[in-house]
Amino acid sequence: MAVLTIRDVPDDVKDALARDARERGQSLQAFLLGVLRRQAAFSRNRQLLSEIESDLAEGGGAEADAPDAAALLEQARPDDPDGGAGRFGAGGVA
Repeated sequence: MAVLTIRDVPDDVKDALARDARERGQSLQAFLLGVLRRQAAFSRNRQLLSEIESDLAEGGGAEADAPDAAALLEQARPDDPDGGAGRFGAGGVA
């Protein structure tokens, strides 16, 4: 596993993140790891959507027997280690 260091984090940002972690009963490290995992999952979703858009542009559309897109996205997602706690809501804020 990698170790990341973030420098020059403003005190008010650190305090807000620590408060959010405390409210969820997590350490700051565990909370931030969850944030990073969710961001990585969102990136994978954007990549999948880009690939789908490219495929549709080349071939027109899905056949009648095509699998459900929501089911495919659910299958492509890794297991959610926190059971969905702290998922991002409106405005991208946890």
